[in-house]
Amino acid sequence: MFLLTSLLTGLLAISLTIIGVASAPAANYFWSNWSDGKPKLTVKNGAEGKFDVTWSGDKGNFVIGKGWNPGSNRNVSYTSTFSPLGNAYLAVYGWTTSPLVEYYIIEAHGDHHPSDNPEAKILGNVTSDGGTYQIMTKKRVNKPSIIGTATFAQYWSIRYEQRPGGGTVNTGNHFKAWESVGLKMGKHNYMIVAVEGQDSSGTAKVEVGVAPPPVEVVPVPTTVAVVGGGKS
Repeated sequence: MFLLTSLLTGLLAISLTIIGVASAPAANYFWSNWSDGKPKLTVKNGAEGKFDVTWSGDKGNFVIGKGWNPGSNRNVSYTSTFSPLGNAYLAVYGWTTSPLVEYYIIEAHGDHHPSDNPEAKILGNVTSDGGTYQIMTKKRVNKPSIIGTATFAQYWSIRYEQRPGGGTVNTGNHFKAWESVGLKMGKHNYMIVAVEGQDSSGTAKVEVGVAPPPVEVVPVPTTVAVVGGGKS
């Protein structure tokens, strides 16, 4: 792997984000590997869409994954094993600019639900890909981002029926649902299938671009249900 960009410098070097193109066997995918330097990480960047991560120490934050740069409205397939102890996410994860947005389509999570936060605002639900997701937003103030320390919004879709083993995510359905409840999307930066850990331990194996064997399901049309209020 070679470095494409270093996002934070100087006193923020400990929170350096390293984003690069994977070595030749995985050249079809964009590779992102970020950590605040606190977790104990063992990371394997495998062939094509494969990667493995083991983390321990129950402290610190990391986000690791493979995908595309730039992202787009696309169907994202993945196969995985995801075994966290504590707070962790398996998600389609990415960024946009103008506006600057960090987004998550959560497919599985550990013992913490992202909406269990006083700053979370619940905006409704979206039904897609055989399941229902809760739509949520949250503001981040003076936090690390793809342009350095900044203030920006987070957009979330959080699947009720978790899929730690894999599936296919129609990202366009989520982007449209977010727009319909007032969450404006910008210009796509990178999009990855990510594993994130926060003050936790665990293991994950992911292969991007390969869906698990199909399961017989009744197709469910995409719908958006908007609810009033939210957490403050």
